[in-house]
Amino acid sequence: MNLPRVIGHRGAAGHAPENTLTSIRTAAALGAQCVEFDVHLSADKIPVLIHDDTLDRTTDGKGPVDQTSLAALQSLDAGSWFTKEFTDEPLPTLEETIKLLAALGLGANVEIKPSAGREIETGHIVGRMLREQWPSALPPPLISSFKPESLAAAREVAPHLERALLIGELISDWARIMRELGCTALHCGHKRLSASDAEQVRRAEFPLRIYTVNERAKAEQLFSWGAESIISDYPDRIL
Repeated sequence: MNLPRVIGHRGAAGHAPENTLTSIRTAAALGAQCVEFDVHLSADKIPVLIHDDTLDRTTDGKGPVDQTSLAALQSLDAGSWFTKEFTDEPLPTLEETIKLLAALGLGANVEIKPSAGREIETGHIVGRMLREQWPSALPPPLISSFKPESLAAAREVAPHLERALLIGELISDWARIMRELGCTALHCGHKRLSASDAEQVRRAEFPLRIYTVNERAKAEQLFSWGAESIISDYPDRIL
């Protein structure tokens, strides 16, 4: 899988409330060809776009996402925390997001972001939905996660979809974990990444994609180290 060099982070999270349909539309308007977003399960096992385990930071609700029904989630305001311009922006489902991606012609990196104890269940449900509902006109989605259990579960139900391991920094056994999970790429945070780390990944012949990079000079350095793609809140800056 060859992803674009610049991927919008949570849509275009620097310009619009993250993990919303408006954020994804904004990324497309800024020229992004691919977006990354996070998926949790609601209490009734519906995949929804939100990063945190709780509602408190990015909605006007409170409490755990996985203990809140879809109906309750869809009544929340997921935009005004960013600016009042986005008041009443809804929290989208994965199904709604797939339809928007099809309309915009956007590729996607779907990050499985399970609540504690629901790693396998979330991997199964998200993988199955991507297998069954992903539009054939779009490039196949990439699945990523920090949780090996979620990646393994997604592989069980959608083995044809590529997977990437997410890590904050390069760990000693990263390559072993990736091979066991059948991952095809490594997604790594930039803050602790060194040129020698990048070289190690390149020697292992895995594509390296790096998050969350918001300054052009840093992106250019990382590209010079061999990064395939940059994931950014401000895709327009890097583009």
